[in-house]
Amino acid sequence: MTLLAVERIKLFTTRSPWWCALITLAVVIGFAAIFAGAAPAGEFTDVSNSQFGYVFGMTVIMVLAALSVTTEYRFGTIRTTFQAVPNRKSALLAKTGVVALLSLVIGEIAAFAAWGLASVMRPEDLMLNTTAEWISVAGVGVVFALASVIAVAVGILIRQSAGAISLLLIYTLAVENLIQLIPKIGKDIYDWMPFHVADRFLNGSGPAAADAPLSQGGSLAYFAGFALVMLVISLVVADKRDA
Repeated sequence: MTLLAVERIKLFTTRSPWWCALITLAVVIGFAAIFAGAAPAGEFTDVSNSQFGYVFGMTVIMVLAALSVTTEYRFGTIRTTFQAVPNRKSALLAKTGVVALLSLVIGEIAAFAAWGLASVMRPEDLMLNTTAEWISVAGVGVVFALASVIAVAVGILIRQSAGAISLLLIYTLAVENLIQLIPKIGKDIYDWMPFHVADRFLNGSGPAAADAPLSQGGSLAYFAGFALVMLVISLVVADKRDA
């Protein structure tokens, strides 16, 4: 508990969490407002339409998560942390837990606020009547939390803010989609890309669900497993190299 308290204090004494949280809320809720206001009558019937901006909000959360690590490496405070806590894995796990919890909270607030605003703006029925509809909204926070774990792992591995953020943004916004362009095997590879799988978890009731290799629950487990593997790799690397 002491480590968690320390990491919480370190995180919230910087400005980046506050700015990233505000930007995430603005992006997710803003896209919901834009789509709800622009869609013709009768074409905004799916609850998942209110969550169109979650991908962009997720990238901001990943920037926040990466900065929580790389900033410490940049200013050398990570050495102080490791001197105070010789067990590096414990310190980094505490940091990961705090960041993931914050990401979960931000994601849930953003998702439900976006859905609530869209429900007010649209005459269509956007009530959460089914499990799939609940997942498309409540699942956003879960995806944000797991994405933040991946971003922390990347930050630990790269240790430089510019490099870690660039890699995360390029991969989430471009690489997975470009993989589809590979002749013959691109679509098969794309089906197993982690962030595409996470999107399938949130929107698993869509028309493409029948052809998906994983169920909604399987998609969540796959994405969580990927995040766990990335975290384990980063902890092993951090434990073996100089701070």
